[in-house]
Amino acid sequence: MAVHDARLTLFLSHHASCTANSVPYAVMKESDYKKIDSPIAQAVVILAGALVLMVCGWLLTVTGIYPAEPLFAWSIAAAFMLLYAMLNSLMSLRSDSFAKYWGRSMYSYLGLALCSGSAAWMFSGIPLRDAGTYRWIYIVVTVGFLVFLSMVNFMKKIVQFAEREEWNEPRRKR
Repeated sequence: MAVHDARLTLFLSHHASCTANSVPYAVMKESDYKKIDSPIAQAVVILAGALVLMVCGWLLTVTGIYPAEPLFAWSIAAAFMLLYAMLNSLMSLRSDSFAKYWGRSMYSYLGLALCSGSAAWMFSGIPLRDAGTYRWIYIVVTVGFLVFLSMVNFMKKIVQFAEREEWNEPRRKR
């Protein structure tokens, strides 16, 4: 017990003495955020992650270590498209021009859907029309993406309106 307490004390004293510039773990800087502000960069990163998992599933199946289910690649493609939809919607809050961001987001989403769908077809050997419910999942995620972007834009407009309003005191009933 004393060894555990000594380690905890050492850990806490080390982290308490760290300054913002000497933190040993990764902290995102403003320049890192600017890199992922672009919907195209977001789509490329998401696609790379999806491809890595699809390749891992394929390798596990080919080597016989663990046979992945036939629609594994389609589930990865759908999950990463949903991740893009949420990430991109949240990152749209940082954009200056929503219309410009929306256009780039749509084209990036279409490219991501096409590339991840093609990769899923290639790794599974099953086209989307034969992938069962994944066709509907693609449709739902796409509609959800449009809803997410619209909601975020609407919330941004409400906040901008509230910031412009002058509020002195609440209205009283007569």
